[in-house]
Amino acid sequence: MTTTAPAPTGVGVWSRLVGQEGVVRQLARAVHGDGMTHAWLFTGPPGSGRSNAAIAFATALQCPRGGCGECHECHTGLAGTHADIGVVRTEKLSIGVDEVRDLVRRSALSPSGRGWQVVVVEDADRLTEPACNALLKAIEEPSPRTVWLLCAPTVDDVLPTIRSRCRLLTLATPTTAAVTDFLVRTAGVEPALAAHAARASQGHIGRARALATDDATRERRTKVVGLPTRLTSLGACMRAAAELAEVAKAEAEAITTTLDAREKADLDTAYGVVERGRRPTGYAPAVAALDRAQKTRAKRRVLDVVDRGLTDLASVYRDAIAVGLGAGVDLVNAEVRGDVEEVARTSSPELNLRRIGWILEAREQMLEFNVPPLLALEAMMVALKVPG
Repeated sequence: MTTTAPAPTGVGVWSRLVGQEGVVRQLARAVHGDGMTHAWLFTGPPGSGRSNAAIAFATALQCPRGGCGECHECHTGLAGTHADIGVVRTEKLSIGVDEVRDLVRRSALSPSGRGWQVVVVEDADRLTEPACNALLKAIEEPSPRTVWLLCAPTVDDVLPTIRSRCRLLTLATPTTAAVTDFLVRTAGVEPALAAHAARASQGHIGRARALATDDATRERRTKVVGLPTRLTSLGACMRAAAELAEVAKAEAEAITTTLDAREKADLDTAYGVVERGRRPTGYAPAVAALDRAQKTRAKRRVLDVVDRGLTDLASVYRDAIAVGLGAGVDLVNAEVRGDVEEVARTSSPELNLRRIGWILEAREQMLEFNVPPLLALEAMMVALKVPG
């Protein structure tokens, strides 16, 4: 392995990581042998950059200069085309044992270059129990040049037997200033708009980029944060729930329609299917399996969109608590300060804290107990109704 000095933080492959200087220093040292191990667990809140950190680390392990960001190894690693870096990500509700077994077989191969055989699991919290058992065996008996990089929201989302065999790295929520600088530097966003997107995203890098670059995303968020003052009657609550559910469904369909069509075209090509030709053996079951997977993904995408809306909604009540306690200087929703102050005036900090709890309860019902989104949202909106 090379023993040259680690590259400075914020340059090369590390430039994608926002507000994670301490983590970058640890990873840069590990690339050069200081604290290197065969299994790592990246945790942190949504949008903090867990997957980006893992992929940057995987790329740096292949680079002869430890992550310069300029060589062929770095370009292919960051682009997702490096032969010795495998990335598993899923739009499904879980990652099954068959997928993990394929990863284990790949991980046992010798690297094609002089680096490592690296496997990145972006959603380790979605591993089924059989998949965890298959992964555990691979981590317990690693190949000499294999590195496993697992990503999950918290350490509790991974089985104790797996996390005890990994080196833990915890990413922090990036500051508003760090996200603003990132948007200006990498996306060419105007500073004022970048600051607004960074504040509204609450440290979520992907969300901040979408808010800064997409007018429709900003408009949808504006509608959501304007809901609290509109919930003045039972009818208004029902309309708000239906509107949020419909917006989530429309946004999810817009995202998945193109992907679904591309996957179907790829399947047809793999089986040699032409428009009016005969369907080969095995094609019909493959189409049925693809259809099931796409429906599951669409359902998950709707829940993800609703979840983002609930996060934005909760931020209004959190701002109202700050205003009610006389500490509302730097609000997340400064652009609707008037609405925030109205919520604070017509309720108490205690009530707004309970409202946040009701929002979290609705989120749990949808994500954990499979309650239909519209039903959960209707119950939540009624609970959030303006007093009197």
